Amino acid sequence: MSKDNWKVFDLAEIRQRLKGQPVEYQEFLKVPALSCGLYRLVAGSRDMQAPHDDDEVYLVLEGRARMRLGDEAEKVVGPGALLYVSATTEHSFFEVEEDMLLLVFFASNN
Repeated sequence: MSKDNWKVFDLAEIRQRLKGQPVEYQEFLKVPALSCGLYRLVAGSRDMQAPHDDDEVYLVLEGRARMRLGDEAEKVVGPGALLYVSATTEHSFFEVEEDMLLLVFFASNN
C-alpha cells in the first residue's frame, strides 16, 4: 500500500491553521469522492451557508447552537452530535451560544 492510499491527520495541528475569523472553514482532505475540514463558528456569529451539491456529515466537537434544516426541523446541537444533511438541503446553524468547532465530511454525489 502506498502512502497515497492513506493519511493520518492531527486535528490539533489543523485547528492551528484557523485564522480566528468569526466563521471559517479549513479543508484538510480532498479526494474525488470525499472532502473533510474543520468548520468554526464563534458565539453570536451567523452561519451563511447555502445548500451544497454534496451530502454532508457534521460532528460537533465543541460548542452549542441550533441547527435548522429547511422549513422542517430545528434541533439544539452540542458536543458529540452527529448530523447528516442531504445534498441541496437548506441548512444553517443559528443562535450560536458557544464557540463551535465541527468536523465536516462532504461526500461527492458524482
